[in-house]
Amino acid sequence: MDKPKSTQGRAKRPALDPIEDLTAMLSRKVVGQPAATKLIVPYIQMFQAGLAPEGRPVGIFLLLGPTGTGKTKTVEALAEVLHGSEKNVLKVDCGEFQMEHEVAKLIGAPPGYLGHRETQPMLTQQKLTSVTSEKCNLSLVLFDEIEKAAPSMTRLLLGVLDKGVLRLGDNTTVNFEKSLVFLTSNLGAREMVNEINPEFGFQSVRGGDRPDLTGKLQSIGLVAVRKRFSPEFVNRIDCIITYQPLSPEALSSILDLQMADLQNHVNTRLGNRSFTLDISLDARRFLLEKGSSPEYGARELNRTIHRFLTQPLATLVATNQISPGAKVLVEVAANRDKLNIQSVEAEAAAAPAHPTVMLVDDNRDLLHFLERLMADAGWTLLTAESTTEAKRLMALHKPDAALLDYMLPDGNGVELGVEFLQSAPAALVIVMTGTILPPEEEALCEEHNFPVLRKPFLASDVMNQIRSRLASIGATGRS
Repeated sequence: MDKPKSTQGRAKRPALDPIEDLTAMLSRKVVGQPAATKLIVPYIQMFQAGLAPEGRPVGIFLLLGPTGTGKTKTVEALAEVLHGSEKNVLKVDCGEFQMEHEVAKLIGAPPGYLGHRETQPMLTQQKLTSVTSEKCNLSLVLFDEIEKAAPSMTRLLLGVLDKGVLRLGDNTTVNFEKSLVFLTSNLGAREMVNEINPEFGFQSVRGGDRPDLTGKLQSIGLVAVRKRFSPEFVNRIDCIITYQPLSPEALSSILDLQMADLQNHVNTRLGNRSFTLDISLDARRFLLEKGSSPEYGARELNRTIHRFLTQPLATLVATNQISPGAKVLVEVAANRDKLNIQSVEAEAAAAPAHPTVMLVDDNRDLLHFLERLMADAGWTLLTAESTTEAKRLMALHKPDAALLDYMLPDGNGVELGVEFLQSAPAALVIVMTGTILPPEEEALCEEHNFPVLRKPFLASDVMNQIRSRLASIGATGRS
C-alpha cells in the first residue's frame, strides 16, 4: 500500500538530534535568545536520560539581562513544552520577601511560635509535585527578581542549591532533586542599557552591529552578581545566562506571536460572536515603532498593543459595533497617532448553522460525551477510532470540520489531516494531543494552519473554535 505524499516527503528529511528538537520548540516560543535555550536544554536531556546528579537539583540557572528580554518567558515556555501549560511553574516573587521576617512564609513558622498552624509554607513537596504532569515529572521552580529578597532568603537557598533539600518549620523536608531552579535578576540592567545605547562618548557615534556587545553585557552582569551575592551562593549556580537586547527582527516575530494569540483569544472567548482581524503591514510597522524600546524590551511592545489595539477593540465589542463573523480592518490613521479599526460586515450564510464534524479518537468516553453535546446543539457528529474508518467516513460525508487525535492505533492525526486537505481543501482540521508534538509535526500544523488543542480541554472551547474558524473560512472564501 502506497504511503500518503506527506509521509513520503517527510521520510526524506534527516533525523534531528533530540536536543535540537527541544531547542527548536523553545526557540519558537522564546524569540531572540538562542543561546539561552541551547544552554538550558542539555540539563533537561540529562534528566530524561537518568544521568542527572543525585543529591542536588537537576540544574540551577541565574538569568540576567535588561527587563523585557524574555527571562521569565523562558521558564513559562519551558513549562508549556514539558507539561502543556505555562502555569506549571512554582513561582516565588522575591519582591514579597524584602524583610527578614517575611522569609518565614516560605518554610512556615516552627512549632511553639504564634500562628504556627495558620502559617502554611509556600514551598512544600505537595506544591512541588502539583506543577508536574503525566508527561513529565520534572518540576520548574522560579525565584523571580532574586536580588530583591532579604539576605536570609539566599542563605536559606544555599541548602536547596547544594543538597537539593529544604527543611520546613515543622521539620519536614522538601526534595528538589527532580527540579530545575531558575533565579531571575535585573542586576546590572541599567549599566547594560547604557552600554547598548551610550548617551555620549565614542560608543554613541558608532553605527552598525557591535560584535563585542555580548561579551561586555556578560561581564557587566557577572560583576553585578559578585557584588550582590556571596561567593558560596554564586558557586552553586550551574549556569549564568545573560539575555541580549531584542533586535528589530525579534520584536517583529514577537508581534506576530502576539497577533496570533489575540486572534486565538477572540475565537476562544467570543465563540459564535468572534470575528477575523486583518492587520495591515503599515499598522504592524506602527506598533513596532511605538513599542520598540531598548530599555523596556518586549514589555513596551505589549503595552503598545494593549493601548492602541486591544483596548479600542474591546470598546467596539462591548458596544456591539462588531458583528459576528465580520472582518475587522486595522489600519493607521492619517495623522499617524493612532490605529483606525473598522468592521466590515460579513455576508449572510457565513458558516453552516449546524455543521457536520468528524471526531477521530480511540477514547470512547470522549466520543460519546461530545456526541451528546453536539447533538444538543443540532450538530452532526461522525465518530471513528482509526484512520481507516476516518477515511471511509470522510469520503462518504465530506464533513465541515475534523477533530483528529494525534496518536491513533494505525497512524497519527497530523498526517491524516494533511491527507484530508488533499480531497477537501476547505475543510477545517483541528489536532488534539495530550503529548508534545515532534517539531516536524508542529511545522506541518503551522504550514497547514491546523489549530492544536492540548488535552485536557473544555468541550465549549472545541465548539467555539469550530464555529469561529468556520466563520473565518467562509468570510475568506467570499472576500
